[in-house]
Amino acid sequence: MKRIAVLTSGGDAPGMNAAIRAILDQGLHHGMEVYGVYYGYKGLVEGDFRLLSVHDVQHRLKMGGTLLYSARFPEFSQPEYQEQALTQLRKHKIDGLIVIGGDGSFQGALALTKLGFPAIGIPGTIDNDIPGTEYTIGFDSAVTVALDAIDKISDTAASHERTFVVEVMGRSAGDIAIWAGVAAGADAIIIPEDGFDMMEIVERTRSGRRSGKDHSLIILAEGVMKVDEFVTRYTTIAQEQDVRGIALSHIQRGGAPTARDRVFAQLMGAKAVDNLINGHSGIYMGIIQERLATFDIVETLKKESRSIRQDLFQLNKDLTDRDL
Repeated sequence: MKRIAVLTSGGDAPGMNAAIRAILDQGLHHGMEVYGVYYGYKGLVEGDFRLLSVHDVQHRLKMGGTLLYSARFPEFSQPEYQEQALTQLRKHKIDGLIVIGGDGSFQGALALTKLGFPAIGIPGTIDNDIPGTEYTIGFDSAVTVALDAIDKISDTAASHERTFVVEVMGRSAGDIAIWAGVAAGADAIIIPEDGFDMMEIVERTRSGRRSGKDHSLIILAEGVMKVDEFVTRYTTIAQEQDVRGIALSHIQRGGAPTARDRVFAQLMGAKAVDNLINGHSGIYMGIIQERLATFDIVETLKKESRSIRQDLFQLNKDLTDRDL
């Protein structure tokens, strides 16, 4: 291969820039030109290709977001836009494409692979919701940001002896809620992968107060319901509690990536280039037991569900099961 391209698609995630940097450096190491496709699949269709240089990425390792920008482009699911993308790739003499994003982004990479164009995915999403890999770029940073905010909220909750319900991101996945909730010592964690009983949640916080706690924390994954709705339902039962709700929202997607995100992003980026050079396509890079692994995009997208850290979720229940 003489010329490859990289794009970022869907929601931004801390560590995307680190992956782009590694792709460029590894490409240069192999004597290739590396092009950035700006604005995701929209830019791919419109031909927004720009040759990347070391200058473009030299200060980006520590920065969140994506230097290539991102744009939602659901139209790419239509064959006519896929053909336009192929035309642009051939026009710019691109030999292979690396796509950084979530499952929707992988759908696009798969479509190109089926049309005969080499494409490889790198999981970049704070949601950690890609089946197969245990880890996606941006997840660790999002948990770290969420935990920092929850710790601050806990301070004011304790000062006023309040119950706080904190809504975290994750779309239809509860991973951020589980990890941040366990790390913060939450009284309850509510996730879309597991049902909940409101009365049981109330009794759990009441149990904490009886045991000597001066405040309560409930971590709510956004895929369950919005925090205002949850607080309304919760307070109809726990009328004696002073309850506040807050949604952390997009602060979880920004900021400098953690060391873990930077390292894994660079491992995945460099390995994706190597796989393209070796003729592989229709796969994505991931992590299993702290090691790089490859997964088939077709098999991944066929899976209807993904596993969560059930041990951590159960740990939270065990640690807060006082006198229920």
